Amino acid sequence: MRKTHFITFQKFFYKPPFKPSTAPRPFKAYSFVPFSPLAMLDPTILTIGGIVLGIAIIERILERWGVIDLVDQFAKVMRFILPVTFYSALIYFFATFMF
Repeated sequence: MRKTHFITFQKFFYKPPFKPSTAPRPFKAYSFVPFSPLAMLDPTILTIGGIVLGIAIIERILERWGVIDLVDQFAKVMRFILPVTFYSALIYFFATFMF
């Protein structure tokens, strides 16, 4: 059998005062990514993405049907619309995002 060791309440909770050997230096930490990926589920961003994706699907369907002249017109318009839409959505996202 083991022998029971008794300890008083004061000895159990006694903690000697902590004195660091050197003075702590101030340390500042900065976070450059303060957002959640769920913030991209903004309805405006999803609507714009859905419209662009729909136009791309329509373009592929027209290409499969053989309407090449209409597909060329779509391609000319999309060369302008896609970058403008992307950068507009990016600016909108960062302008409405709360940091």
